[in-house]
Amino acid sequence: VQLQASGGGLVQAGDSLRLSCAASGRTFNTYAALGWFRQAPGLGREFAAAIGWSSGSTYLANSLKGRFTISRDNAKNTMYLQMNSLKPEDTAVYYCAASNSGLYYYTSRGYDYWGQGTLVTVSS
Repeated sequence: VQLQASGGGLVQAGDSLRLSCAASGRTFNTYAALGWFRQAPGLGREFAAAIGWSSGSTYLANSLKGRFTISRDNAKNTMYLQMNSLKPEDTAVYYCAASNSGLYYYTSRGYDYWGQGTLVTVSS
């Protein structure tokens, strides 16, 4: 199983980016949930967003509500994180992850597979 995150880059504050996460070796509909985490320089990995694959229910970290949106495309077997009104404090490596159980979706221990991460840098 491989998860491939992409779409990161260098942007200015106020810009938007859309991250993508694609899977190989296993289709997303066999997972209970998928999520995005981020890790800023010198800090731990933190929960950003999650989506129940079959239900489509979404969950966002409180600090990201109103700016970030998580979605999925079943046909493309791809998950997205739309990030708007980016701030310098959003600078981090963003990881996508997949969970077999869907439990503890808000913590990294709830996930079984991880992508390699994509770097988002927001300049002021």
